[in-house]
Amino acid sequence: MKKYVCTICGYIYDEAAGSPDQGIAADTKWEDLPETWVCPICTAPKSMFNEVKEEVKEEAEEKEQKLENKLNLSSLEMSILCSNLAKGCEKQVLMDEMALFQKLADYFKAHAKKTVDPQFETLRTLVNENLSDIYPIASQTAKELNDRGSLRALVWSEKVSRIQSSLLDRLLKEGSDFIEKTNVYVCEICGYIYVGDEAPEICPVCKVPNFKLHKIERGQ
Repeated sequence: MKKYVCTICGYIYDEAAGSPDQGIAADTKWEDLPETWVCPICTAPKSMFNEVKEEVKEEAEEKEQKLENKLNLSSLEMSILCSNLAKGCEKQVLMDEMALFQKLADYFKAHAKKTVDPQFETLRTLVNENLSDIYPIASQTAKELNDRGSLRALVWSEKVSRIQSSLLDRLLKEGSDFIEKTNVYVCEICGYIYVGDEAPEICPVCKVPNFKLHKIERGQ
């Protein structure tokens, strides 16, 4: 029997146990759950669950190699990294350091190549590779170093990446129509993306009030 973990709240669906509180009998296989079934803890859909697998040594080594290959960041990635560091310094009232990181962020952004024809399939692949390969290694490293700040940031960013993957899936299926007649908001603290007419009262990921969720203007 298999187990599946909710990538949002961590709930594990065990086929052997089922989900008695939801009327799901023991020995009910994952594929036999109705498509309308949701996580009993956070109401996430089935698409937000991953099968729990034992990772063999060769797979772990392959993931580490992929991580090393991704350390050569583009100018845009460097800009994003420096911008995040600037925000971190601001929260710690390190204003001189904040200004320096922001200056670097602006420099790299000015030298980043503009995307003329965005390849959403490629973007979804990269996001999903980060989820399957990068986050597990980064989280394990943070745990070994007992770095609570990094662990919290990784939890936030992994959830945001899963939301990005879900939105990209929808974009590829429905086209841009699903955002044409509504608004898009992004949390400046954790990067959470919300598609809807009005921003939620608080960010569902990092819990900051909605004045931290900025509306993205058309053409940005």
